[in-house]
Amino acid sequence: MSANRRRGEISAVINGRECTLCLTLGSLAELEHAFSASDLTALAERFSSGRLSARDLMEVIAAGLRGAGTEVEATDVGSMAIEGGVTGAAAIVAELLKVTFGAAEASTTPRT
Repeated sequence: MSANRRRGEISAVINGRECTLCLTLGSLAELEHAFSASDLTALAERFSSGRLSARDLMEVIAAGLRGAGTEVEATDVGSMAIEGGVTGAAAIVAELLKVTFGAAEASTTPRT
């Protein structure tokens, strides 16, 4: 099954298989709560700062997987084999944010 970018979906290889990720309204609400963001604008501003932590990457990937129908917690993402490692995880998040927020995409340089 191919991801439909018009619906905000992307594909990524996680644990050796192609997965679909999508930030639905529900998963965006979860991210607002996880990051203590007051609204979608605050959430987009956080992501567009260009500074995302490993925890941020895990939260966004988990939310994207849940939005596409895979029940997973952010802590589970930490033990998943993501194609490309941390750089691959950052690329997944950047692409997911790009299809979700358009021009408000983030530069995903993980913080150490």
